[in-house]
Parts: sequence; C-alpha cells; structure tokens
Amino acid sequence: MVDGNAGGTTSSEHWADIGDLQVRYLDWGGDGPPLLALHGLASSAHWYDIVAPMLRDRYHIIAPDQRGHGQTTNAPSGYDWKTLCDDLAGLLDHIGLDVVAVMGHSWGGNVATNFAAYYPGRVSRLIMIDGGFFDGRLFTGATWESFSHRVRPRDVTGNRQDFLERLRDQMGEIWSEELERIVQTMVYEDEDGQIQDILRPENHAQVIRAMWDDPASVTLPKIECPTLIVAAGPTPDRAGSEFAETRRRMVAAAEQYLSNCRVYWVAETIHDIGYHKPQELAQVIDGFLAEG
Repeated sequence: MVDGNAGGTTSSEHWADIGDLQVRYLDWGGDGPPLLALHGLASSAHWYDIVAPMLRDRYHIIAPDQRGHGQTTNAPSGYDWKTLCDDLAGLLDHIGLDVVAVMGHSWGGNVATNFAAYYPGRVSRLIMIDGGFFDGRLFTGATWESFSHRVRPRDVTGNRQDFLERLRDQMGEIWSEELERIVQTMVYEDEDGQIQDILRPENHAQVIRAMWDDPASVTLPKIECPTLIVAAGPTPDRAGSEFAETRRRMVAAAEQYLSNCRVYWVAETIHDIGYHKPQELAQVIDGFLAEG
C-alpha cells in the first residue's frame, strides 16, 4: 500500500564517476525492486522528494541529477539521446543493477523512453509522467523555429525573492516550504545576485535539437516493455484550449506507437503532477509496477 502520510526528504546522497561525468544521485533505500526516476528539463533529482517517500516501502528508488543538471557535471556536450542513455547505463553498472523499472517526468520521460529503446534488456517496465509523448511535429504548422520558441528556456530572471514569488503565484495553494526548497535545487545565484538555471542555455539548445530531430514517433515504436503513460488532464481554465487538444493528440499517438501501453489521465492537474497530486501519482505507479 502507498503511504499517503509519507513526505519530506528521506534520501541519501551519492556520487559516481561515469565517463566524463561526476554524477550525483539520490537513493531512498529499501529492499524492494529497483526503480530509476528521471527528472525533467532544467529540473533536478529533488523533483521526486515528495512522491518517492510514498513509494519507498515498496521500491528501491534511485534518482540521478542528469548530465548538466543539479550537482552533476555541467558537461558542454552529450545531450543527444544515446549519450544520455549511456550515462544511465553507466550509473546502473556503478550501483550494481542490471534490470530496473524506469519512470521519467516531462523531458525525463523522453530520456526514459530512449533508454528503453537503446537498452531494452535493462528496462522491465516504463512509466512516462506527463512526458515522453511530447512531439513538436504534432503542433499545427510545426516548424523548427516555432518549436524551439515554444520550448525555449523558462523565465528565471530577477533575484531569489523575485524567482520564488513568481513560482509562489504560479503554484497557488499547493505552494509549501518543501516546494520552495525543491525548486531552488534547479537554479543558482550568479555574481550579480540574479537567479539562473543550472542547465546552461547552450546545453538546453542541444536538448531541444534532439527532441526535434528524434521525436517520440521515432523512439516509441521500438519499445517492447509494458508502459504506462500518466498524463496531466487540463485545469478548468485550459480545458478545450488548442494546447490541451494537441496534448491529447500526442498521448493518443503515443498509445498507438507503443505495443504494450495503457494511459491514465490525472484530472485537473498541472504538468508537475508530483507537486500537485503526489498521492494519486504514487498510487498509479504502485498499481502498475505491482503487476510485474
């Protein structure tokens, strides 16, 4: 059973030398089956700090800061899918894990799907948390220029107070001290006291180029393991919008590409489901993994 009262950071911090990287990863311990958790773009392993404790009694959860993110080496290259997947394979070798279930949020879902495609023998089950199905070519009138503008780096201008107040306004009633701590693991304060994303703009550009050149439609048909898509249903103010309808088309397309897939829509939530509805997310993950 998922512990709905669990919360807070209970992970331990570890480091691994993987190729040209020093990879930092969080480990929630436990004796259950291993579950590799991948964060989204310009995020960090701490994205899972709320939902992972709800699952740690059933699964051994490991979440790395991926290349160029968090406290892992800010490498100047290697943001193509193959290199990112090789990073993960190296991490699993370091830890001593052969086969794992993998979940990824947002862009982390894309990394997870590519890992399942490049290393099919190492992934038992795959969970795409509002990600992995995003395909810029499915937008009306899609071009590289419009796609790169749509997924440009977020606005983190201003000092720390400006940054936090902007997120507090965006998050509304779900804002908490825990979220305030988590979001600050994704940014740093420069010499002028201004907040910047840890993921550098030039590395962000490499990421989105890979997303455009090798979209979900290329990767998903290669995946053989059981897969769960956990999609964020639009909030009432966005229901029926062009973006909401495009996302539904993307999820439907992904379901068709995948040979063994089911879809679960979390109603009226935000992209960061793990912040807004962590208990529902944990229950869905647990139910899917328990079948294996």
